Amino acid sequence: MISRKPGFTLIELMVVVIIIAALAAMVLPKVLPASDAAKRDIARGDMAGIKTALKLYRLYNDRYPTTEEGLRVLLKPSTSTSWKEAYLDSEPVDPWQRDYKYEHPGSRSGSEFDIWSLGPDGQDGTGDDVTGWGN
Repeated sequence: MISRKPGFTLIELMVVVIIIAALAAMVLPKVLPASDAAKRDIARGDMAGIKTALKLYRLYNDRYPTTEEGLRVLLKPSTSTSWKEAYLDSEPVDPWQRDYKYEHPGSRSGSEFDIWSLGPDGQDGTGDDVTGWGN
């Protein structure tokens, strides 16, 4: 007498994998654009926080950081003022894991400083850039 162990056959497993792949092919194209939109919203929120930190830095140091100093200066306490805390808790990295871009004085927005993210493609000046001055 041959004893059969309970389990799935290879055919049954392949059918399940094909069904899952078909469902993923239908759902992913609808979900991925929403993911990019969410990342853009996260970048805009990050930039709002960075702008606040920059204004606080200016309040205590009578100037904005230079372009060369960049946003990293916001990570350490200023030794020349009474403010003894970092202006940001962590390094400002956009949702695509790249540094935010910062320029002072601002040349793109008409304000004292510009802050932006290169967006999903990582290229400066393309239509998918997320800027802190109007999109």
